This record gives sequence, structure tokens and C-alpha cells, in this order.
Amino acid sequence: MNNEEYNQESDINNHENELNHQDLTNTETETIKKVSGMYEEWFLDYASYVILERAVPAIEDGFKPVQRRIMHSMKELDDGRYNKVANIVGHTMQYHPHGDASIGDAMVQIGQKDILIDTQGNWGNILTGDEAAASRYIEARLSKFALDVLYSSKITPWQLSYDGRRNEPINLPVKFPLLLAQGGEGIAVGLSTKILPHNFNELIDASIKILKGKSFIIYPDFPTAGIADVSNYNDGARGGRVRVRARISQLDKNTLVVKEIPFSTTTTTLIDSILKANEKGKIKIKKVEDNTSSDVEILIHLPPGVSPDKTIDALYAFTSCEVSIAPLGCVIQNNKPLFTGVSNMLKHSTERTVDLLKQELIIELGELEEQWHFASLERIFIENRIYRRIEEEETWEGVISAIDEGLKPFTAHLKRAVTTDDIVRLTEIRIKRISRFDLDKAQEKLDALECEIEQVKYHIEHIIDFTISFFTTLKEKYGKGRERKTELRSFDNIEATKVILRNQKLYVNKEEGFIGTALRKDQYVGDCSDIDDVIVFLRDGSMIVSKIEEKKFIGKDIIHAAVFNKNDKRTIYNMIYRDGKAGASYVKRFNVSGVTRDKIYNLTQEKPGSQILYFSNNPNGEAEVVTILLRQLSNVKKLKFDLDFADLLIKGRSSKGNLVTKYPIKKIELKEKGISTLRPRKIWFDDTVNRLNVDGRGELLGEFKPEDRLLIINQSGKLKTIIPELSTHFEDDIIVLEKWIPEKPISAIYFDPEKDKYYVKRFLVESVNKEELFISEHPYSKLEIVSTDYRPMAEVLFAKVKGVEKEPLIVNFEEFISVKGIKAQGNQLTSDKIKMINLLESLPYEEETEQNPEDNKEFNDTIDENNLTVEEDGQIGFNLE
Repeated sequence: MNNEEYNQESDINNHENELNHQDLTNTETETIKKVSGMYEEWFLDYASYVILERAVPAIEDGFKPVQRRIMHSMKELDDGRYNKVANIVGHTMQYHPHGDASIGDAMVQIGQKDILIDTQGNWGNILTGDEAAASRYIEARLSKFALDVLYSSKITPWQLSYDGRRNEPINLPVKFPLLLAQGGEGIAVGLSTKILPHNFNELIDASIKILKGKSFIIYPDFPTAGIADVSNYNDGARGGRVRVRARISQLDKNTLVVKEIPFSTTTTTLIDSILKANEKGKIKIKKVEDNTSSDVEILIHLPPGVSPDKTIDALYAFTSCEVSIAPLGCVIQNNKPLFTGVSNMLKHSTERTVDLLKQELIIELGELEEQWHFASLERIFIENRIYRRIEEEETWEGVISAIDEGLKPFTAHLKRAVTTDDIVRLTEIRIKRISRFDLDKAQEKLDALECEIEQVKYHIEHIIDFTISFFTTLKEKYGKGRERKTELRSFDNIEATKVILRNQKLYVNKEEGFIGTALRKDQYVGDCSDIDDVIVFLRDGSMIVSKIEEKKFIGKDIIHAAVFNKNDKRTIYNMIYRDGKAGASYVKRFNVSGVTRDKIYNLTQEKPGSQILYFSNNPNGEAEVVTILLRQLSNVKKLKFDLDFADLLIKGRSSKGNLVTKYPIKKIELKEKGISTLRPRKIWFDDTVNRLNVDGRGELLGEFKPEDRLLIINQSGKLKTIIPELSTHFEDDIIVLEKWIPEKPISAIYFDPEKDKYYVKRFLVESVNKEELFISEHPYSKLEIVSTDYRPMAEVLFAKVKGVEKEPLIVNFEEFISVKGIKAQGNQLTSDKIKMINLLESLPYEEETEQNPEDNKEFNDTIDENNLTVEEDGQIGFNLE
């Protein structure tokens, strides 16, 4: 079209628009509608359509429309053989108007859940994230479970398809909590849904509990397994949260292995997150090796000197090895979105199952009664030779009337009146059948139908028991191999500052007052990370905690700087300060735990000219002895004396302290390094999270000094001793976890399959730095019993030989064998065939204990309540001035 033609057409269009406008204004019945109103209606229509017809599943059957149409199409095509997925997709397009791509994707998602569809070919991998092959290359058919619980055409509500050519189900009569078993998620307009998958067998058990009126609780179970903390699940409703972790174990001292991954991740995304954390310096790894096939196996190789335990915590803190999932229970009920929890969904599903089974029974009862009714009529018709009455009738009406009259004397016992349709069916009986009619067989058939009718009536009257039996049968038939995959466990919170890799170096310029990671020419403080804080003490008695930066001015005349750990109460600071320019000197001991970042704290009494005269930091509460030299004054006779910090209590940082002297101090010298004055630290083991703690959770393992170690013995026959660090990870097969006493022997009985004998051994742990095997190296060697008591006892039960059972053998380990080396084979237990070995109560033993003079030393001989003060951070001290 050229410009002239375009202008002419524009003029014509403008003229037509003017005429139309005149018609609208001249006609009273026409109204002008604002565009904004039209858009509002269109948006609401669109939002409603997306919510109801695309994104959110229905509470009745747990399906979104596309899923329901796929299952309906598969039923129509079902002949017991596999169908090409492409054919199923094409057939489903008769019901679903949104194209083949959405149908194919939805079908793959259903197939990967391995409940409703029996798949063949490459359907992708939920572990690795690999996609399924094209729909023309893969096949599918309905699973037996789907055929049992999804379909029942007689009780299915139907509606016309989108083009009006066919009927499709409004909802499928699903007799199982399918939505909770499969899970589901979708994003609609203005809302979304995320229902987590649950365990097949646990859902059935919970449904049975509902029917029995018992309480129940259900938790998610993920196909990728892993470990989950569901303490904040909130019944799957809005506001809840589930933390899911990969299962990571230590293969050797330089290798970690990931065997299970968190739900919503794949091995690809997991490895990518690990590599990114390594690039950012949050963790330190050598390489990652992916050996995943049917099972997950990701090997994480660590550089020498890197702690496996801290790396595991860092993986949980900084990578996708731990993810947090927010469930959001939203379903469609009565054509409206409903936000609810999984318990309500399960109750609704269970009640619906009861209703559907009752409907099926009522229909079955009606069909059985119809069969009984016609079988009775047939017997009457043939036994009483009523068919002979129609021989003389010349019209169809006469035939019907003759049979009707002939039946009347014999139909009093029937449950309903005889209709014309019944009589027409009688006329259709063949002569051959009449001639071979067997009265006894006819009666047997009637008796069998009556039994079936009574049975169905009983089931209707006891519908709850019938439903329980239905669920029980489902579990017995399909529950095998569907055991829980995800382990439920409470997680401890991992502090990022404790596990992050300290890959930067912190420096300080004490004179100028600068601190940071970029001051490479100044004094080295220690290794740090970009999320750490630094604690700084200045000569004037002030203290500040600040975030580590490349270069930051804190204040001139710094006397101490270190990476700050806010929960460290074992680091004790010993300090002597002068109060004011010419005031008295005081001594104090304190720790620093919780503080406000970048707030200046004054450790003196804030008098002008105050100054720190002596300062030391002690990571384990050490208390040194110092010599104090005073300035020479005429009235001072003793110019030199010693001060032992062990004689002082540990108070709060704001305490005034104890008076040292009111005279000027010339010099303070270190006379003797001190030992720790802190009591041994009590350590507990919490088996719910498999971690150590100092908070009193779980079993008390004992009081530990810095040199004390833990003894760990596994069922595999391996043992080791470790320093009790709170970050330590423990395997699930631990059978002994206790404080290690080096002189205490370990007693064990084990089976050596190579020699086919049982051996007894006693030994002491010789090495503290490596894991050792104390049974034979044969892969099928088995540790029967182990004891760390001084004088253990065991009972050996023998198998019957030719019907004769030998008397049990009582084994006193102390008398049976002497203490030998850990590598010793031990003594043979017996040559007889053993049935069982039991550990008995140990013999009494008085353990010798060494008394530490420091334990009896009473730092505070008498507690005077008038002198007791509680400092701001909770430390208790005494005013000794």
C-alpha cells in the first residue's frame, strides 16, 4: 500500500469512527465503558482461570486439570500394553486446550513420582536433573495401583470438554490421599501452592487412625531421601518451614562423600553451589567428583590439613547441602482457593474415600438385586411354563399381557413390581436355554446372589470397617518398597562465623590505630574471614568490637587485637589499670561475650588520664604471677611485691576490680606463667542431633580439661580418641562414646570368619591420633560385644547339638585373658557352636582417684552475701576491697 492509499483509508476510517460516535451519543440505550473497567474484568477472569484451571490442584482428587485429563486419556487408551507418550499426549489434546508441551511436561512429572504411571524408557533423573527423552521415544501405561484407586465410571461426575465434543471427568473418584503422596506446587495469579510429598505407608496408617478416631501426625518424605528437620513444619500450612540436609559422611581423612541430597536440588546444582562457595573462599576443597548413577555419590576431596568436621558444617552453612523449604497448603475446594494444612487435607481425603466406597457399594447392591430379581423371574417363567401361554397370542400386546398374568401368582416374594421391560427380557430367552434349564443350578445361583447381597449390605452398614480393610489391603498390596526415605532429625544451628574458612590475614598498626586485611606491612594478628569481627583494646582502657575491613581506624595506641568470638567465655583477660592521672591502681579479670558492634566500652572508671598498665589475654583462663615495682617514695618501705591472678575472681568487664596499690607503679614484670583456673568444661552428647554441646542437652559425658579426649568405638570394630570439639560429626553406628581414661582396658569378643572362630581380647588404646581397627581385617568380621568397664562379664549361650543344649559359659574377661596390644588376635573363646553372647553386669571395682590440690583450694573461703555482686553480663564476683 502506498502513502496515498494509506491516507485515503485513514480518512475513511476516521469518518466511520465519527459516525459511530454520533450513533452512540444519540442512542440512550448505549453506554460508554471505561477501558480501566474492562481491564479489571479481564484480569479477574484471567486470574480465576489460572487459579482454577491450571496451577492449583483440587482437594477432591489431588489433580490439576492437565493431570486429570492425562489420567483420563490413559484410561481410555488402556489395554494393558505400553503406549507411546506422544500418542497419549495427542489423545489428551482432545481435552486440554493448551498444547502438547504442557501435557508432555506434566506427564513426565507424574511418571517420575512412580505411583500412577508404569514407565519405560528414559524418563529423566530427579537426582541429577537430567531431562526425559522426547515423547516419541518413551512409553507408559497405567500402574496397577492407579487402576485400583483412580477409576470408577459409575460414580464419576462428568462435564463437556472445552470444545463440547466429548465428556471429561470433573473429578476422578480417587480413593487415596494422592495429593499428599505425590506433593504438588504451582504459581497462579496472586497466590501459589507448595504441598510436600509424604510417605505412602504413613498416609495409609494415618487414614486408618482417622477412621478409628485416633490422633495422628504426618511429616514429609522426599524421593531424594536426605535428612529433614520438621520441628517447624506447621502442618504444611502457610508460615511453616522444613530444613533439609544432604547426608554427608567422612570416607577418609581427606574425602567426604554425599550419599543423599536435599529435596528440590540435584547433584548438578549441589556441586555448582559447592564450587561457588569454594571460589568465594567460604570453604576449601581440592576437587569434586560426581559418581552418581542410580544412587547419589559425590566425592569431595579436601586439601591436607583441612578439618572434615568443620568442612561438613561449612557445606551446610554456605552451600545447597542444606535448604529451607517453605510449604504452602493451597487447594481448590468448591471452585475457590482454600489455604489449609495437610492434616485437614488427609481428613477430607479419608472422608471422601468412605463416601466413594459407599457409593460403589450402593451401586453394586442395586446391580446384585437386579440380577436376583431377573433370575427369580426367569425361574418362575421357565419352571411354571408360562412361555406356553404366548403360543395362541397373535399380537405383541397380547404376549406381554399373557406373560404378565401368568407371573402374578408367583411374584409375591419379589422385592419390586414386575415391569414391561422385565417381561420383554423374558421373551428374549432362547428356546435352547429353556430346554436346558436346570432348577438346582438356578436355585444355587439365587442363593449365591442372596449371599452377595447380604455381604454388601453388611459392608454398607459397617462402612468404616470396610474402608479400614480397603486401606489395609492397599498397604499390603503396594506398600512394599515404599518405606520412609528421609530421616527425621532435629538440627543444631550452625554459626557461619565458626565454620567459614579463614582465608584472609588480619594486620594491625598499633601506634597509628589502624586495623584491617590490607595492612600487609604491619603486625600480623591472625587468620580471618570477611564475616568476622575484631576485638581491640586501647591503652586508655577502652574496648571496641568492629567488623573486619580492608583498613579501618580504631584509635591510637592499641595494646591488643584479635578475631572476636562472641560466645567465647573461656578466654579471660587479666588487666591492671591506673584510675585517673595519679589515682590508685586496680586489677581485674574478665571475659567478653555479648557486645554491641562499634560501641566503645570503657574498662576503667572513666576518669581522665586512666591507663592500662598491664594486659594479657588467656584462651583457657590462665592466671600468671607478676612482679610489681613501685616508684621510690619516702613513705613507702616495700617497693616490690608479687601478684597472683589466680587469687582473683573472674568478674564482668565493667567491674571496678581489686585494689593493687594506691602508690604509683614504676614497672610490672611477668614472673611466672600460669595454668588454667577455669573448672573442667562439662560436655553433653545430644543423640537427637548427634552433636556435642555444653548446654546440658542429652547425656553428660563428663568434665573435660584441655588435655582430655573422647573415646569413640563403632560397630565396625574401629576406635579412635578425639579432642571434644563441638563441631565434631558422629556416625550413626557409634556404640561407645565416653571420656577416655588411658589406663582403662577395653574388652571385646569378635568373630573372625576366615578362621570361623570367636576371639576374646583386652587391650589399651595406644595411639591418640589415628583410627584403629581392633578386630580382624576380613570384610565380614563381626564385633559381638565390647565393654570399657574394668571388670566386665559375659554370658555365652550355645546352640543345640543333636537336641542337646550345653550349659551357658560365664566369661570373666579379667581372668580369661591379660591385657595385650590392640593388634593382638586374642584368645579363642570356645570351639563349640555359639547361639548368642550377652554382656552381663560388671564386677565391682574401686577406681583410684588422684586429688588435685587446686580442686580443694577454696578461692572464696566464705561467701558473704553483703559482698556478692552480679555484673551486667551475668558473671558473679566479690568486692574484696
